[in-house]
Amino acid sequence: MTHPRQSELDTLVEITNIPTATGQEWRVASAIRAWVAARPGLALSSDDAGNLTVAFAPSSSSTASDARSSNAPLYITAHMDHPAFVVERVIGPGTLELSFRGGVNDVFFLDAPITLFTATNERVSARLIGDAGQSSPAGKHYLTELTGDTADRGSALDVGCVGRWDTPDSEIIDGVLHAPACDDLAALAAALCTMDRLLAARQSGGLAAGVDVRLLFTRAEEIGFVGAIAAAKLQTMPKGSRVIALENSRAFPDSPVGGGPIVRVGDRISIFSPWLTAACAARAEAIFGGASVPRAAETARDSAKRPWQRKLMAGGACEASVFCAYGYDATCICLPLGNYHNMPHLSEHQAGTYDAKTLGPARCEREFIHTEDYLGMIDLLVALGHELPGAEGFLNRLEKMFEDKRGVLRAQC
Repeated sequence: MTHPRQSELDTLVEITNIPTATGQEWRVASAIRAWVAARPGLALSSDDAGNLTVAFAPSSSSTASDARSSNAPLYITAHMDHPAFVVERVIGPGTLELSFRGGVNDVFFLDAPITLFTATNERVSARLIGDAGQSSPAGKHYLTELTGDTADRGSALDVGCVGRWDTPDSEIIDGVLHAPACDDLAALAAALCTMDRLLAARQSGGLAAGVDVRLLFTRAEEIGFVGAIAAAKLQTMPKGSRVIALENSRAFPDSPVGGGPIVRVGDRISIFSPWLTAACAARAEAIFGGASVPRAAETARDSAKRPWQRKLMAGGACEASVFCAYGYDATCICLPLGNYHNMPHLSEHQAGTYDAKTLGPARCEREFIHTEDYLGMIDLLVALGHELPGAEGFLNRLEKMFEDKRGVLRAQC
């Protein structure tokens, strides 16, 4: 039976199957350009670093300034790259030197099968054959040789071609998306679907006048937030903008896949803008039907009717810390991610308890997220788009609480 939100799931499957790598995000960028071109109510622009911005286009009865009248636009951001290989040098027939751009444990590279993509998206099978003995600012270099029936396509491979781990394509199995790249393409898909719903509301008159929501898609996150830093330095987002960075973050026992989208309080680098995080959590409580966990005076029956989470997520870092460092009010909403950076059994590898005799050699696999977490992320972002969070929201709650209860202070201790 067709899912009632099948189009959003179709977008998820399509986007997460696109080959991408730091510095070679052009396929994802092309998909975004085509998506925007099919929607006359949206406009796309690019900054000098190649980051893409999607915004509402002026309506026939408004000017460009009217369409973006808010003094503090809300930006929803996601990055376009994923840890992957890029061809650095063609050594000879069937042998290439690749850089790996992103963070993956060394154990996964030993004799690993990979898939390379020509500029016309033909697939070429290959296998890593060793360390190339050098690295570059983009990452460590490896040697690979072409294998199998597709080796004759190797002549179409050139410097800049992308490679990824040899995994099946994206598919949804029992409500779980398994994909070559959830991070950060699943969040990017959620951002597109959010903008689709906000555009429909705007065109039908269901979006308040002056609401200014924009998308920012950044490059080169996986080697150190390079695109986000460039966006901040270029002021691609006007000063005063509020920023919700989207991520796929490594799931842990207390932040499980299927536990709902996560309002992320901070990462291993910083704590995000408290008022903005609180505003996102308040909207989550409102639309999901309660707190993420029962308060002390509540029972489980009183907590959220749909799952969502509020977590520190200190196992990694995200672009929200970058935007905060450059003076923006920023926070993060993320999807709990299985097989983070394509690494199954990561905890066992880190602890030194991986049983290769039973499980076989370490091999990268597809990442996975729960589709209900993804749909919940869209619903939360749409709600935030309709009611843009402001710093005054929490202050107003405090003032009301004080006025309602200040009488208790009359009795002197």
